[in-house]
Amino acid sequence: MRILILGGDGYLGWPTAMHLSAKGHEVAVVDNYLRRVLMREEDVEPLYPVPNLHERIRSWKEDSGKEITCFIGDLGQWDFISRVFREFQPTGIVHYAEQPSAPYSVLRREAATLTISNNLAVTSNVIFAVREICPDAHIVKLGTMGEYGTPNIDIEEGWLDVQHNGRKHKFLYPRQAGSLYHTTKIMDTDLLWYYVRTWGLKVTDLMQGPVYGTVTEESGRNQNLQPFFSYDELFGTVLNRFIVQAVANYPLTVYGKGGQTRGYLHIKDTLNCVRLALENPADKGELRIFNQFTEIFSVNELSSRVQSAGKVLGLKVQIKSIENPRKELEEHYYNPKHTGLLELGLEPNFLTEEVLVQMMETVLKYRDAIATHKIFRGTKWA
Repeated sequence: MRILILGGDGYLGWPTAMHLSAKGHEVAVVDNYLRRVLMREEDVEPLYPVPNLHERIRSWKEDSGKEITCFIGDLGQWDFISRVFREFQPTGIVHYAEQPSAPYSVLRREAATLTISNNLAVTSNVIFAVREICPDAHIVKLGTMGEYGTPNIDIEEGWLDVQHNGRKHKFLYPRQAGSLYHTTKIMDTDLLWYYVRTWGLKVTDLMQGPVYGTVTEESGRNQNLQPFFSYDELFGTVLNRFIVQAVANYPLTVYGKGGQTRGYLHIKDTLNCVRLALENPADKGELRIFNQFTEIFSVNELSSRVQSAGKVLGLKVQIKSIENPRKELEEHYYNPKHTGLLELGLEPNFLTEEVLVQMMETVLKYRDAIATHKIFRGTKWA
């Protein structure tokens, strides 16, 4: 396939590009370096420097002998995105190109406005580019399990059969996002569902849980091929943050009661899920939704596992419960279904002590680069 990865510089975008290239697909990446700009503006650069896309592509070619095409520009601008689509003529599109941080989205009015305008404008432009230039292309959009919130009933895989007053109908599962970022993801789903019904687009929406890890099969030990490792409150995912806190002798920041429960997955599983969705596309006129995670943990369970793994390396990991800056339930029911990707052939990588120790060993190489002032600032939801 000819696969266009939107947001190809990101934590997931670049590893996805390498993975699909290694599997024999023709790959192009697009990015405007928004994440890098925001990290620099907020003084939360990642644990180690990450080369730009051109340098990464050169390193990938040296390692693999394979080419990746690069476009640098703003997908919110129609002239740019239409040129990219016409030049590359994708048969598959992976849509990562959004402001990806829930805490950043509630930081201040300007951050909220940027999140809304960027995320929705890019999704809209992607839809129109597919309609006008490559109407048979399959869109794989990265959604989030955060769209569902934490309802007091089982979370189905995207859809819910409802019986009411003796009649039945299937609806998109009711969603109640916990941040502005997650709300824009709901809006993405609604936009795509409207145009699937109206124009017969082919769309897969991947409701992904928090991701952890950095090393993939394709990156190996080549530092130039590693993705961002963010450990700050704004852009770092919870387990990656905990790993850095453990290495830095910084107490693990458990918000409130620590009963917040989510579905998690290793970065390798993200790559495999996206590839499986692309290689087994949705039908024309179908919005297919998969819940993308492999295991369920509470924050307390994650912190306990990190503490135990730290002992293997002689680290004295402390756990500290702090006032929760977020507006969320700290104890709740959580039972989401996730069979679709397993049925397509996903073979999960589980969170073992060995995986945690390996992550800590990676971070230990950069212990002197950890800036503890970046870890926690108490960005409040309300």
